Amino acid sequence: MSILSTADSIRETAINVVDDDASGSEPDHRVFSIRRDIRVSTAALETYAFADYEPLVFDAMVVAAAIEYADRLIRRPQLSWSRRFALRIPVHDPERWNAEDVREALTDAVEFLTGDYWTFNFVRSTLPPPTLGPERLPLAPETQAVIAYSDGLDSRAVAGLVGSSLGSRLIKVRLGTVSRRTSRRNLRALQFAGVPYDVRFPDGSNKEPTSRHRGFKFAMLGGIAAYLAHAGSVVIPESGQGAVGAALVTVAHGYPDYRNHPLFTRRMERLFAALFGRSIRFAFPRLWHTKAETLREYLALPTNDGWSDTRSCWQGNQWATVNGKRRQCGVCAACLLRRMSAHAAGVSEARETYVATNLTAATLDGAFDPDFKRNNAALREYAHAGILHLDHLADMADHPHRAEVRNHAALLAGALNEPFAEIEAKLRAMLTQHAAEWRGFVGQLGESSFIAKRAGMKL
Repeated sequence: MSILSTADSIRETAINVVDDDASGSEPDHRVFSIRRDIRVSTAALETYAFADYEPLVFDAMVVAAAIEYADRLIRRPQLSWSRRFALRIPVHDPERWNAEDVREALTDAVEFLTGDYWTFNFVRSTLPPPTLGPERLPLAPETQAVIAYSDGLDSRAVAGLVGSSLGSRLIKVRLGTVSRRTSRRNLRALQFAGVPYDVRFPDGSNKEPTSRHRGFKFAMLGGIAAYLAHAGSVVIPESGQGAVGAALVTVAHGYPDYRNHPLFTRRMERLFAALFGRSIRFAFPRLWHTKAETLREYLALPTNDGWSDTRSCWQGNQWATVNGKRRQCGVCAACLLRRMSAHAAGVSEARETYVATNLTAATLDGAFDPDFKRNNAALREYAHAGILHLDHLADMADHPHRAEVRNHAALLAGALNEPFAEIEAKLRAMLTQHAAEWRGFVGQLGESSFIAKRAGMKL
C-alpha cells in the first residue's frame, strides 16, 4: 500500500473557522471558533507590534491555528497516512488570500509538509483583530536575520554562533507559548517573546501525535517576524541530523518528516513572497554539521551561555519527572541524539538530567531511576524507535544505501540551488560523521547495553 492514498478514496473533513460562534454553519462541518478556541496572549502579541503591524499578521496566525486544529483533530488511518481537509477561514483581506499565487503556495507548502490533502477557501472576517496598546516596539534598522529560538540545545548554540558575527542584527523569535497571565511590563523589553496564541480543544483531546503542523506554525511565525523586522532571512538552527535525518529515515508507513528541511522551507519562501510581497529566505548554517560539532564550536566561544539547562526531550513534564522534579526522559530519539552529541563533543551532564540514568544497563527497564513511576509501553516504544532511527541514519553512510542518499542529495541540490556533486559530498560527509559519533557512543556503553543489543551492533 502506498504511503499516500489517492484523495478520492479519503473521506473529507470539512471545517468552518468562524469569528465567534457556530451560527449559520453547515451541520456536517466541524466548527473552530476564533474567539472561543484560540487563546490569544495580548501581552505576547504586543511583542510583534512594530510600526507596520497590520491585520494580515493576525490573519496569518489564524490560518496557522486552523491548520493546527485540523491536524490535531483527526487521527491518521492505521494502514495508510493521508487525510483530507477542506477549511473555510475568515480573514480581513480575503481577496489577497484567495489570490491564485497565495492559495496555491499555501496548499503546496501544507500538503508537502503533512502528506495530507488540503482545500482552502477564505471569506471576509467580521471580527476585529486584537486591540494592541498605542506603543510600538523600536525597530533596529540594521536587522538582518531572525532565528527560531526554543529551549533546545541547537537553538542556544546556533544563536550564539550566528550572533557572534551578527550581534544586534540577529533577533530571536521565541517559540514557547507565553502564559496569558504574563504581564505586559515583563514582556515590554522583548521582541517576539513567544507564540502569541494556543489552540484549545474543549475536551482536551489531541488525537493525532505526529504534529506535522508544528513545522508550518513555526515557519510562519519566523516569516512574520522577518516581515515585521524587515529582515531578509530566517535562521533554522537544526543540525544535519535533525534537518535531513528525519526525512531520510522514515518509520514504517510514515510520510517523511520535512519540518526543518529545505524542501519545505523553499515552499514557505514562495508563500511569503506571494502573501507579504517580500523575499524572505531560510538559512541553514548547520545543515552539514552534526549536533556534536555545533555544540563543540559553541562551547569554544568565549561568550557562550552554557548548555546544561537546555531541553531536548519530546516527553511532556508529566511523563519525565522523578519525585516531582522535571527531567528529560533520556531515551527518545531527541534525548539519545543529545547524549550522543555530548559524548562526541567531550562534555557530560549531571546524572539527574535524565529519567534513564544508566544507559549501560542490560535492559531498558534497568536504565531508569528506581524512583521513576511512569515507565510504560509508550515510553519503551519511543526508546526503541529512537535507537533504530539513529542506527539506521548511521547505516546511510555505508555503501548499500548509496542510491537512496544520492536521490536525497539530488532533491536537496534542487532546493538549495547548488551543484549536485557538492551537495552529495556534503551529505555523505555529515552522515559519515554521524555514524562515527553514534558508533563511538554505543561502543563506550559496552556490548551488554540494551542500546547495543537493540541496534544489533557487534562491538
